[in-house]
Amino acid sequence: MGRTREHPARRPSGQTIYLAASIVVATVIVVGLVVLGRQSPDGDAEAAAAPARLEDILFDGAAAYADLKRLVAIGPRPSGSPGMAAQQKLLAEHFEKLGARVEFQRFSTRHPLDGSPVPMANLIVRWQPKSTRRILLCAHYDTLPFPMKDPDNPRGVFVGANDNGSGVALLMELGREMERWRSPYGIDFVFLDAEEFIFTEEGEYFLGATHFAREYVKSHPGYRYRWGVLLDMVGASDLHVYQESLSYHWPDTRPLVEQIWTTARRLGVREFIPRIRYDVRDDHVPLHDIAKIPTCDVISMEYRPWHTQGDTVDKCSPLSLAKVGWVLGHWLKNLPPPKGE
Repeated sequence: MGRTREHPARRPSGQTIYLAASIVVATVIVVGLVVLGRQSPDGDAEAAAAPARLEDILFDGAAAYADLKRLVAIGPRPSGSPGMAAQQKLLAEHFEKLGARVEFQRFSTRHPLDGSPVPMANLIVRWQPKSTRRILLCAHYDTLPFPMKDPDNPRGVFVGANDNGSGVALLMELGREMERWRSPYGIDFVFLDAEEFIFTEEGEYFLGATHFAREYVKSHPGYRYRWGVLLDMVGASDLHVYQESLSYHWPDTRPLVEQIWTTARRLGVREFIPRIRYDVRDDHVPLHDIAKIPTCDVISMEYRPWHTQGDTVDKCSPLSLAKVGWVLGHWLKNLPPPKGE
């Protein structure tokens, strides 16, 4: 992703401290009531915490983790590279075997260092392709060309396990679930190329998402996306998924953010924290601003090996993948039918 900005904590005033004390008293009373009733305000039973054991979660995090290992075993997968081509072949075969329709949306750009042409492609996986009301689930599948933030070797090898092999692996496993249930919506998985085909911090980001957004506007497809969800860095062992600021403050995406974090609360997945912490410039920006698709960013920014050689499989967790996949799948399965149907 591009630039991020953390929302700083503010120094409390005397009035704030007084109000906080009042809130603490009220909270004690409310907690007592909740302990007695264990019901959420809208009447839904609410779990105290998600199951701690992988096998108790209704999403196969172990299978997603195995997929992540397969992706990382390819090696670096930057745009236009042999590694990217190997990954594209793996993904196309995986989803075709599951019965999805697979398309490549090809385009090219100039290499930012030498001006040579670089072939690129977004990979689109369609479920229930005839449906005109659709949901977009996406993740970038290119890896950074070099680990530019590595303190020892910023021109070393970058395999991008969490960034963003994790988002790709999660969708690979979700694809296996798509065989077992039907949605009132058609669903598209889109693997976006060239999110960070950059060689300096000032490089041009989001090339694949921008191309996808422009083609969506230009082609006037016979379908519309109701919602879009971007998955980025969702596999870290120490997972903290705060609400991303742009996603929350755009009026058309705030209901989506609230739906997903409410789903997490009901499932007891505490790693989804209902608080804004970062502004993130990511692939959801062109999808929202150009294509006008209400798209939110599900991202865990607190990841110490980010853009270093240390972003390897051992820093990721099957349990984290299971929890994010469980929340996303549960949200999808409980979407109300489109209006008028």
